[in-house]
Amino acid sequence: MQPRLNFFHASPEIIKNVRALNKAVDECGLEKSLLHLIKLRASQINGCSYCVDMHSHEAREDGESEQRLYLVAAWRESPLFSERERAAFAWTERLTRLSEQMVTDEDFEQARKHFSDDELVKLSVAIGMINVWNRLCVPFQSIHPVREERIAAE
Repeated sequence: MQPRLNFFHASPEIIKNVRALNKAVDECGLEKSLLHLIKLRASQINGCSYCVDMHSHEAREDGESEQRLYLVAAWRESPLFSERERAAFAWTERLTRLSEQMVTDEDFEQARKHFSDDELVKLSVAIGMINVWNRLCVPFQSIHPVREERIAAE
Protein backbone atom coordinates (compact mmCIF):
# COMPACT_ATOMS: atom_id res chain seq x y z
CA MET A 1 0.00 0.00 0.00
CA GLN A 2 1.30 3.42 -0.95
CA PRO A 3 0.20 6.64 0.75
CA ARG A 4 -2.18 8.60 -1.46
CA LEU A 5 -1.79 12.04 0.08
CA ASN A 6 0.08 13.63 2.96
CA PHE A 7 -2.74 15.55 4.60
CA PHE A 8 -0.31 17.26 7.01
CA HIS A 9 1.36 19.00 4.04
CA ALA A 10 -1.73 19.37 1.88
CA SER A 11 -3.68 21.42 4.43
CA PRO A 12 -1.42 22.47 7.31
CA GLU A 13 -3.73 25.09 8.80
CA ILE A 14 -6.71 22.78 9.36
CA ILE A 15 -4.42 19.99 10.61
CA LYS A 16 -2.89 22.49 13.07
CA ASN A 17 -6.40 22.96 14.49
CA VAL A 18 -7.08 19.21 14.52
CA ARG A 19 -3.85 18.75 16.47
CA ALA A 20 -4.89 21.46 18.93
CA LEU A 21 -8.17 19.67 19.63
CA ASN A 22 -6.28 16.38 19.89
CA LYS A 23 -3.99 17.95 22.51
CA ALA A 24 -7.02 19.21 24.45
CA VAL A 25 -8.48 15.70 24.42
CA ASP A 26 -5.22 14.18 25.61
CA GLU A 27 -5.12 16.69 28.48
CA CYS A 28 -8.85 16.62 29.35
CA GLY A 29 -8.44 14.69 32.59
CA LEU A 30 -9.73 11.29 31.52
CA GLU A 31 -7.39 8.44 32.36
CA LYS A 32 -4.60 8.12 29.81
CA SER A 33 -5.08 4.35 29.73
CA LEU A 34 -8.78 4.76 28.96
CA LEU A 35 -8.03 7.17 26.12
CA HIS A 36 -5.55 4.69 24.63
CA LEU A 37 -8.13 1.91 24.78
CA ILE A 38 -10.96 3.84 23.15
CA LYS A 39 -8.63 5.16 20.44
CA LEU A 40 -7.54 1.61 19.73
CA ARG A 41 -11.11 0.27 19.66
CA ALA A 42 -12.43 2.97 17.31
CA SER A 43 -9.42 2.50 15.04
CA GLN A 44 -10.05 -1.26 14.92
CA ILE A 45 -13.68 -0.66 13.94
CA ASN A 46 -12.64 1.80 11.24
CA GLY A 47 -9.86 -0.43 9.91
CA CYS A 48 -7.18 2.22 10.45
CA SER A 49 -3.87 0.36 10.57
CA TYR A 50 -1.95 3.61 11.10
CA CYS A 51 -3.90 4.41 14.27
CA VAL A 52 -4.08 0.81 15.54
CA ASP A 53 -0.30 0.62 15.25
CA MET A 54 0.28 4.02 16.85
CA HIS A 55 -2.18 3.67 19.74
CA SER A 56 -1.19 0.14 20.65
CA HIS A 57 2.47 1.25 20.65
CA GLU A 58 1.73 4.33 22.76
CA ALA A 59 -0.38 2.31 25.19
CA ARG A 60 2.47 -0.19 25.68
CA GLU A 61 4.88 2.70 26.27
CA ASP A 62 2.52 3.99 28.98
CA GLY A 63 2.43 0.60 30.70
CA GLU A 64 -0.60 -1.12 29.17
CA SER A 65 -0.25 -4.89 29.01
CA GLU A 66 0.06 -6.69 25.69
CA GLN A 67 -2.69 -9.10 26.76
CA ARG A 68 -5.24 -6.32 27.33
CA LEU A 69 -4.31 -4.72 24.01
CA TYR A 70 -4.83 -8.03 22.22
CA LEU A 71 -8.24 -8.38 23.84
CA VAL A 72 -9.62 -4.92 23.04
CA ALA A 73 -11.30 -6.35 19.93
CA ALA A 74 -12.99 -9.00 22.10
CA TRP A 75 -13.61 -6.85 25.19
CA ARG A 76 -17.11 -8.27 25.83
CA GLU A 77 -15.69 -11.76 26.38
CA SER A 78 -12.65 -10.71 28.40
CA PRO A 79 -12.60 -10.35 32.19
CA LEU A 80 -9.58 -8.01 31.99
CA PHE A 81 -11.52 -4.76 31.65
CA SER A 82 -13.23 -2.74 34.39
CA GLU A 83 -16.90 -1.80 34.23
CA ARG A 84 -15.86 1.78 33.43
CA GLU A 85 -13.69 0.58 30.54
CA ARG A 86 -16.54 -1.62 29.28
CA ALA A 87 -18.90 1.35 29.37
CA ALA A 88 -16.32 3.38 27.44
CA PHE A 89 -15.95 0.62 24.83
CA ALA A 90 -19.73 0.37 24.40
CA TRP A 91 -20.01 4.17 24.04
CA THR A 92 -17.08 4.18 21.60
CA GLU A 93 -18.69 1.52 19.44
CA ARG A 94 -22.07 3.24 19.45
CA LEU A 95 -20.66 6.67 18.52
CA THR A 96 -18.25 5.25 15.94
CA ARG A 97 -21.12 3.34 14.29
CA LEU A 98 -23.77 6.08 14.42
CA SER A 99 -24.87 5.39 10.86
CA GLU A 100 -25.87 1.84 11.84
CA GLN A 101 -28.02 2.72 14.85
CA MET A 102 -28.72 5.84 16.86
CA VAL A 103 -27.69 6.11 20.50
CA THR A 104 -30.56 4.82 22.62
CA ASP A 105 -31.66 5.99 26.06
CA GLU A 106 -30.35 2.67 27.40
CA ASP A 107 -26.92 3.31 25.82
CA PHE A 108 -26.84 6.74 27.42
CA GLU A 109 -27.90 5.51 30.86
CA GLN A 110 -25.29 2.74 30.78
CA ALA A 111 -22.54 5.24 30.00
CA ARG A 112 -23.83 7.63 32.63
CA LYS A 113 -23.48 4.98 35.33
CA HIS A 114 -19.70 5.19 34.94
CA PHE A 115 -19.06 8.75 33.72
CA SER A 116 -20.12 12.14 35.04
CA ASP A 117 -21.78 14.54 32.59
CA ASP A 118 -18.44 16.34 32.16
CA GLU A 119 -16.58 13.08 31.58
CA LEU A 120 -19.19 11.86 29.12
CA VAL A 121 -18.75 15.00 27.03
CA LYS A 122 -14.96 14.58 27.16
CA LEU A 123 -15.25 10.90 26.24
CA SER A 124 -17.54 11.74 23.32
CA VAL A 125 -15.13 14.39 22.01
CA ALA A 126 -12.24 11.92 22.37
CA ILE A 127 -14.20 9.38 20.33
CA GLY A 128 -14.99 12.02 17.73
CA MET A 129 -11.32 13.00 17.63
CA ILE A 130 -10.03 9.50 16.90
CA ASN A 131 -12.73 9.13 14.27
CA VAL A 132 -11.45 12.33 12.61
CA TRP A 133 -7.92 10.89 12.51
CA ASN A 134 -9.25 7.58 11.17
CA ARG A 135 -11.16 9.44 8.46
CA LEU A 136 -7.95 11.13 7.40
CA CYS A 137 -5.60 8.15 7.65
CA VAL A 138 -7.79 5.48 6.00
CA PRO A 139 -8.75 7.22 2.73
CA PHE A 140 -5.30 8.75 2.28
CA GLN A 141 -3.63 5.41 3.16
CA SER A 142 -1.32 6.77 5.83
CA ILE A 143 1.45 4.44 6.93
CA HIS A 144 2.76 4.91 10.44
CA PRO A 145 6.48 5.82 10.50
CA VAL A 146 7.31 2.84 12.75
CA ARG A 147 5.65 0.58 10.18
CA GLU A 148 7.56 2.23 7.32
CA GLU A 149 10.82 1.47 9.14
CA ARG A 150 9.80 -2.17 9.54
CA ILE A 151 8.84 -2.44 5.85
CA ALA A 152 12.19 -0.91 4.81
CA ALA A 153 14.05 -3.37 7.06
CA GLU A 154 12.34 -6.42 5.52
